[in-house]
Amino acid sequence: MPFKPVCTAFGTIVFSKVLFVLKALIFDMDGVLVDSMSYHTEAMKRIFDDLGINMDKQDIYDLEGSPTVEIVGHLLEKEGIDPQNFDVDSLIRRYRAEFAKILVLRSFREMDECLPILRERFLLSVVSGADRNIVHDVIGRLFNGIFDIVLSGEDVERGKPEPDPFLKVAEILGIESDECLVVENAPMGVEAANRAGMFCVAVPTYVSKESIAKADKVVDDHRMLKEFLLGLDYPDKGYVESLRLLQK
Repeated sequence: MPFKPVCTAFGTIVFSKVLFVLKALIFDMDGVLVDSMSYHTEAMKRIFDDLGINMDKQDIYDLEGSPTVEIVGHLLEKEGIDPQNFDVDSLIRRYRAEFAKILVLRSFREMDECLPILRERFLLSVVSGADRNIVHDVIGRLFNGIFDIVLSGEDVERGKPEPDPFLKVAEILGIESDECLVVENAPMGVEAANRAGMFCVAVPTYVSKESIAKADKVVDDHRMLKEFLLGLDYPDKGYVESLRLLQK
């Protein structure tokens, strides 16, 4: 890609001096679409406590977006435990069960309000580092029929901060990386979007603005995120629908 996209105050994407209209928006799930990270961290904390292993919840927020198995490995290594000598699969199964038990599904109101409008304007996708069953269950229950592609942490060999998940979405959609905009809320996701050559807007749901400062644009909250997304230039509706038909 010859030019990294930049964004004007009005949401127009510009490459060098050439006006460019996006074709796809790619959303992280936890912290962007759904207010769920506190349940992930609490479920993991309970399992680690049961095992007598210390765990700092902030580590999970900092690693948000990475595949679950990588997060668990990092948490174990931080406490001097070799993941190769630990039953990680069993720990993750217990975490999944605990998460399902305590989760109270709650989407961000601003996303509920703007996603149906954005679907008329762009191809929409979810890229999450969470487990496949969790991602599809949450998206199916809260955003059924909204997204064209839903990608989980189990659908790629290398998850965030590697660019692979975002590049795979672009490949499936049949579009270029520079025709995508990523919506993130975590450092790992921002890094992955940057490495994929995609414009990234980030909202500091659970982390500091400084930690996601490498995003192309940082908004204060979901209200500002909604305004930014609805202010983006978009292609003709018929063109978007023609792209959507190609996916079927």
